Amino acid sequence: MGDHELIKDCLKGKQAAQKKLYAQYAETMLGVCYRYTKSIADAEDVLQESFIKVFKNLHQFKFEGELGAWIRRIMVNTAINFLKSNSRYQSELSFTDTSLHPVSTDNPIVLLQAKDIAELIRQLPPGYQTIFNLHAVEGYTHVEIGKILGINEGTSRSQYARARTLLISWMKKNSSDTKTELYGRS
Repeated sequence: MGDHELIKDCLKGKQAAQKKLYAQYAETMLGVCYRYTKSIADAEDVLQESFIKVFKNLHQFKFEGELGAWIRRIMVNTAINFLKSNSRYQSELSFTDTSLHPVSTDNPIVLLQAKDIAELIRQLPPGYQTIFNLHAVEGYTHVEIGKILGINEGTSRSQYARARTLLISWMKKNSSDTKTELYGRS
């Protein structure tokens, strides 16, 4: 069953089609939600809320792009709204326009796996993590991020640069730790 037929059946209220749509995208989209939250429980909450929006707004999908990309956008927007409205994240989700230390353009020699890098991104403060994910992972411009988060474009740029600087330093540290483990030298 293709996406077109699947969507038509979902719109007709067929539970089998709705279950299939959910099963087809839930695992991948949980990963998207988890990139923005600090716990799997929060990511699951965002996922569920997002799928409610997907099914409620499925009639608006125009087949002008991939269904997965449309669903992903809903997941990202729901995750951002979750961060903005959840008091546990609000205190940590701050964006400042303070001056920034220069960012190194050095590429660290890393022996990290993708899951290790993803975990480092998850360790960023929520504000940095959100902007890093929106820009580096989702591909939003700083102008778009500013509009989404209600911040200045320059703030988005500086928060991204800070996140990148932190990640580079952590990656260098992890890389040298890994080399020490692998080669027995520091």
